[in-house]
Amino acid sequence: MKKEDVPQDKSNLCALNIKELCYATDENGNYTTALSSGWEPKTIALENSILEINERIEQARKDVQNDLVSPIVYFMEVHKMDWITLAGYVGMWTWRVKRHGKPKVFRKLNDKILAKYAEAFEITIQELKNYHGN
Repeated sequence: MKKEDVPQDKSNLCALNIKELCYATDENGNYTTALSSGWEPKTIALENSILEINERIEQARKDVQNDLVSPIVYFMEVHKMDWITLAGYVGMWTWRVKRHGKPKVFRKLNDKILAKYAEAFEITIQELKNYHGN
């Protein structure tokens, strides 16, 4: 596409004043770079992704509130992590981290283990222990 045709549609990136680097051709037909604020299909996909993430966070909050999962699940969703990623951050096996997602198991964790989660989530141990989905 030509440099002057690089899309400049409004997107979530505009609010953050972020531009995306794209390749385009200049008036001589040579490849060059251009900044784009977004384009409609990408904006729609990004908005859908953000909505899905927010729905997952809200569901995790409710699940913590109803004592179905531990706060680890909520903070994992807030930080856009999955079990494998979180296991890497805390240096434990994935099956063990999943087990810590159970409220009954979570309540028995010592501060040394909770500190690993707190560090991964950039919160205090007390914030982690005392989060009840409220």
